[in-house]
Amino acid sequence: MRFSHTIVPIAALGFSVVSAAPPQWGQENHGAPQPHETWGNHYYAQASSAPAPSSPASSAAAPSAPTSSASPASSAAATCPSASAAARNAWGLKNLTSLVSFGDSYTDENRLAYFIANNGSAPPVGYVGPVSTMTASGGRVWPRYVSYYTGCNIYDYAVSGAVCSNEITPRILNAIHANFPSVKEYEIPAFIADSKYVEPNGQKYMKNPADSTVYSMWIGTNDLGDKALLTDSQVPGKTIVDYTNCVFEQLDSIYANGGRYFVLQNIAPLQLSPLYGLPENGGVGPSHYWPDKPSNITEVSYRMKESAVTVNDIYKYQVPYELIVANRYPGAHFAVMDMYTLISDIYYNPSAYLNGTLPANATGWDNHCNLAGNVCARTNSPDSFLWYDELHPSEQTDRIIAKNFVDVIKGASKYATYWSS
Repeated sequence: MRFSHTIVPIAALGFSVVSAAPPQWGQENHGAPQPHETWGNHYYAQASSAPAPSSPASSAAAPSAPTSSASPASSAAATCPSASAAARNAWGLKNLTSLVSFGDSYTDENRLAYFIANNGSAPPVGYVGPVSTMTASGGRVWPRYVSYYTGCNIYDYAVSGAVCSNEITPRILNAIHANFPSVKEYEIPAFIADSKYVEPNGQKYMKNPADSTVYSMWIGTNDLGDKALLTDSQVPGKTIVDYTNCVFEQLDSIYANGGRYFVLQNIAPLQLSPLYGLPENGGVGPSHYWPDKPSNITEVSYRMKESAVTVNDIYKYQVPYELIVANRYPGAHFAVMDMYTLISDIYYNPSAYLNGTLPANATGWDNHCNLAGNVCARTNSPDSFLWYDELHPSEQTDRIIAKNFVDVIKGASKYATYWSS
């Protein structure tokens, strides 16, 4: 999907560029924050809020590296926050024209909705979808907030329910009488087709210059989950390594099509979500997402944690290996964004991030549905919650993700490790 604006110098990126004023949502202010504007019950200066407090140590936290920034954005001026020279030299992005995103429901704005509304048919080449205010977050999704905060174009190819490849962890969606569209089989081919598409007026559909376009990949929630690797439902013989190899193969395809700036978002701490959480931390039994969930939800939670930290350690070591040793992506720049630690920070310090009218809540969720999923009720304070439902981050969490994503592409995030070939 496209959100057209002119090129934006990175040095000018604050959080004051707002393309459209989102409407009120319930009792919270769900608009993009403007300079010196109250945002819910918290106050945000132009460049950032107060630095996020640290959470308990995580085995999946991004390690210190020669090219890793030491601190988050903190300047109140509309300039790029200070970062180490090594981090800036490694990342090197000077302008931002477009964000091209791939993934699942954590990133999808409206692609799955199109498939369902059109009997399983994919959006046509050059598709420009509407801005959705009802994504899996319960509101707007994080790439849309990145566009509000920066003014960049966004091309969102993510599809709710997606896995990296249906050759590894296929999952049927009855509404379209087929597998959920995946990154390999749908999202990457759709992107490549769009990148070559010329509109009837003779203009190129996609604005994606190599030196000012960032490609994000956040996939794995479904690959590791129910009806996939967690429940041993993958194609026989396939493993977590097949999934992580698939992720790099999709980055290969983007690189071959001209991509040079990549943000690889690692796995969220899914064992902290209500769907996969421990019972003493609000973990649930059978739900509309997993009606036949086993009774030993403690085992489920620990196995999910093991899978998440395993994948994140693979990313931690494979990214520098592929760029520096194997020279798999000559001239490319990678940021590994530590979603595990970012969401863990919110979980362990909810009052520093969640700003609804109810007390900050990291273990409950906003939208409660019956086992069939056809009767649901929301609270009147969605911004009080880390989770929108048992599995998906809330819109408030997506705003926090977007804000920190902007810090990542500035080369100035404590949640990123930067590597260049």
